[in-house]
Amino acid sequence: MPSLFEPLDLGAVRTDNRVLMAPLTRMRATVPGDVPNELMRDYYVQRASAGLMISEGTQISPEGKGYMDTPGIHDAAQVAGWRAVTDAVHEAGGLIAAQLWHVGRVSHESFHDGGLPVSASAQPYRNRTSVRGEDGRPVRVACPTPRALGLHEIPRVIEDYRRATVNARAAGFDLVEIHGAHGYLLHQFLAADSNQRADEYGGSLAARARLMLEVTDAVIDAWSADRVAVRISPIGAFNGTEDPEGADAGLFVAGELGRRGLAFLHLSEPDWAGGPELDDDYRRALREAHAGPIVGAGNYDLAKAERLLGAGLVDAVAFGRSFIANPDLPRRLSDGLPLNPQRPESFYGGGAEGYTDYPAYDVA
Repeated sequence: MPSLFEPLDLGAVRTDNRVLMAPLTRMRATVPGDVPNELMRDYYVQRASAGLMISEGTQISPEGKGYMDTPGIHDAAQVAGWRAVTDAVHEAGGLIAAQLWHVGRVSHESFHDGGLPVSASAQPYRNRTSVRGEDGRPVRVACPTPRALGLHEIPRVIEDYRRATVNARAAGFDLVEIHGAHGYLLHQFLAADSNQRADEYGGSLAARARLMLEVTDAVIDAWSADRVAVRISPIGAFNGTEDPEGADAGLFVAGELGRRGLAFLHLSEPDWAGGPELDDDYRRALREAHAGPIVGAGNYDLAKAERLLGAGLVDAVAFGRSFIANPDLPRRLSDGLPLNPQRPESFYGGGAEGYTDYPAYDVA
């Protein structure tokens, strides 16, 4: 029976353990420019004992931005900023993947010079995002009704993902992960409730999945399949998206992605956002559909992680909020050490407080 603390081959990389760090939006990039900075470098270096860190969502283009102070990977300054992060992570013995992010409709006009965010369809929906308030802190505001991406625009979006992958390689990342979850652009195309298109990207499940798969193929072409992962969240409500066909959609894309020989499939489970716990029958169906490693993420503790790993339903577990508060999380879990309390009020935006000031156990 495998252990969380054993090595694992994930595509082209071999991890020291199976305690991964989930992608975590923290909103600390330097503005203007959305550039990774020294504070972000320190944050990732502190957590380099993870088997693999998956970076916070990193916008592939200005159009892909939806939250204040989130980093990009579409220009030279951003690539240089990330290079300083990855070099320091590697010096500390860690591995790090870049999560490629286009938020689609989960955005606001203020990020786009007054223009509307884009989506699969121009449908009103209820959701909010974070913009800068007068005091510099995040303020939650309603997302507008997006405009539908024109058929002629889709090749440009695919090219943005390809170019972001080239930039991630130049920035020194070990892998890339395509964000296809949580109601963001690729999920908006996949989900039946947000995609009302009548062209070749809408209608049937295969057509709705087309953009996600074309993006994946472009990213593979820009690097290699064993350097690429995809994150999905097939069941649950996220950012105004609740796909009535989500379970089937998850199995379909898991099968299609499995045939591409990816580094791993990253399954974001609904219980982290207050939804129900995923049942083992669905996990078994996903395992049967996907020929490759599966990383689970959700409301995991050590007991849940060990149970699902022992049952062969996941190969590794990505921890989120517990990694925010515990930079040395693998050691704490392996040695049965107590965890630092979390400070949710500083999860999003700000400076070092609640970001790089959580102590390792030896310093506590």
